[in-house]
Amino acid sequence: MSATMDHYDEDALREQLAELRQDHADLDAAVQAISLSPLPDMLLIGRLKRKKLSMKDEIGRIEALLTPDIIA
Repeated sequence: MSATMDHYDEDALREQLAELRQDHADLDAAVQAISLSPLPDMLLIGRLKRKKLSMKDEIGRIEALLTPDIIA
């Protein structure tokens, strides 16, 4: 964690991270459910997968902010 990030910012980021992880899991469940239908909407599946990828990128960005820099 950087020296400029205060406890409030860290808590807000952790809360946002938890929400993003839950939303990502929900999208994953939706993609699986749609894929199992007799005629899956491939356009919708593609959109949901792109949204999942975007969320995963944001999750990685927030995790990087929360991970302290270790100088070895």
